[in-house]
Parts: sequence; C-alpha cells; structure tokens
Amino acid sequence: MTLNVLADIGGTNTRVALAEGMAVRRDSIRRFPNAEYQARGQDIAQVLRDYLAETGAGVAGVCVAAAGPVQDGVATMTNLDWVIDAAKLAGATGAGKVAILNDLQAQGQALGHIPAANLRLVVDGPVQTGAAMLVVGLGTGVNAAPVHPLRSGRVVPPSECGHVSMPVRSAEDLALAGFVAARLAAAGEAPHAGVEEVLAGRGLVNLYAFAADVAGQSGTLNSAEVLKAVAAGDPVADHAARLYVRILSQMLADLALIHLPYGGIFLIGGMARAMSAHFARLDLAGQFREPRRVDLLQTAFSVTVVEDDYAALTGCAAYLAQV
Repeated sequence: MTLNVLADIGGTNTRVALAEGMAVRRDSIRRFPNAEYQARGQDIAQVLRDYLAETGAGVAGVCVAAAGPVQDGVATMTNLDWVIDAAKLAGATGAGKVAILNDLQAQGQALGHIPAANLRLVVDGPVQTGAAMLVVGLGTGVNAAPVHPLRSGRVVPPSECGHVSMPVRSAEDLALAGFVAARLAAAGEAPHAGVEEVLAGRGLVNLYAFAADVAGQSGTLNSAEVLKAVAAGDPVADHAARLYVRILSQMLADLALIHLPYGGIFLIGGMARAMSAHFARLDLAGQFREPRRVDLLQTAFSVTVVEDDYAALTGCAAYLAQV
C-alpha cells in the first residue's frame, strides 16, 4: 500500500502521521513543538525530515493542513513565521504528490470519514445525504466554510469569516461590541469586534471581562479558568457562557441561511468541545431555531460537535486520495 505523510500545523504543535490511502495510522502520530523549530530558524520542512528519519518511511504524497490563509498554493501561518509552498514540501519528503490546505479545509475534507463515536449531536434535525455541509472551527481562532460534495471530489473553499463583525441585535450586544473594541484598542490591536474576538478562546476571556465589568468586578481569568468557573456555577462566568452560546447560535443561524448546509453543520476545535457540555442547558438549539421570515431554521439543518482531535489529518488523507 502506498504511504503518504500528513501534517496538521497548529499554533503550538505540529502533528505528523502516515496514511495508507484514506486511513490514518493512529500509532504513527507524533507531535513536534513549533517554537523549538522556529527558534532554530527551521520550519515544517525540517519537521517532516525529522519525522521521516525517525520512522524510516518512504512516501508518495504529502499533505499539510496549515492554520493560516492559503493562496495560490502557498500557506502563510498566522501565529508562526512560516511560509509553506509545494517545492519546500517536495524537497523535504521526496513526495511526487503535494497538497497544502487551510486547516479548516482539511476538517471539511474529513467530514463523512470520522467515526460515529466521535460525533456529538447538539441540534437535532434532518440530514440529506450528498448535500452541502458546513464546518465551523471554534478554537484558538474562528472560521467557517461550506463543504460541497461533487462527482469529481469534495470542494471546501477557503474562508476567513471569523473576522466578520460579531452579530449585534440587542443593547447588550452593542455594549459588548464597544467593550471588546475598546479592549482591543487598549492592547494596541485593531479595534474591531469580530466574531473571533467573542467565540475563540480569547473571545471567552473577553466575554468574561465584559460580564465582570457589568457586575462591577475585575475579570482577569484565562479561558481555562473561565470554563472551570462555569462548571462551578460562578454567576459571572455563567453570564459569559450565556453570551457565548447566544452569539454562537446567531452566527450559526446566519451561516446556515447563507450556505444551506442540508448535510449538517459540524463544529470543530477546542472551544466547541469545551462549551458543548453547556449547549443543552443554555439552549443552543432553541436559540438557533428562532422564527424568521423563512422557516428553514425551524425545520432544517442539524448541528454536530466533532470530538476527534485528529480530524484534520483524516481530511488530509482523504484529500490526497481524491487528487
């Protein structure tokens, strides 16, 4: 069986694995700390060289999922000083088949190839086989993209929609947007209250700071601490969690009407997994299924959380198998 090498480059670590066709060898997965390579002036090319030297594998193809925009076959990492192109990957691996995907595109390619045990349904609804799907990433960053199954293969167009403006539909939303913009400006960042600033890991931090400010308190918890406080029943943290679920439901509803994902909506990433324990209590489903002029939100679409930490690697394997 022909072997391919796959890499999922996150902000902190790069996970590398071997695949036979569309099957990822779980026992071959290794993690490499990105900071150590960057400190030595090295990048993904050296990571792949080290991995192949360790495993002794020869590969026919290589596919990399990068946490950053991919344009004209070149990936520019968002949190690393790495630029990745086909020549670099081919030179490092000797592979004749090379592919570079945005990490969200890789997640979209994985849909339909993830074990049922790693899928948690959070909004029940009809699912049409072969219809468009929507993948939504909620983690260190936020992004979403439609997934279109075609006869020639699956198409997942690139997107950076995590940087669109957060939905503002109430006086509290307006106050939150102003609070987040001011907080960003004070930190020397662009004062734009985007979706990522309220739904990513740092977004939960911003929501907690806002909820604490409303309560006349100081909000200095990190995202992990906020999640622990939510689980413990802290009222300020619970306010932040309610804001999170409300904003998420509004974003998902808008995206559903834009893309019509009759094949389902799939949430991926650490924040999706962490917050999913609170979706039922905070009524994600009820808020998603709000009445609008068209009744699609009340009658169509399902929402599922993907609880597979290696889905991007599966997507890379699936993509190489179809090209």
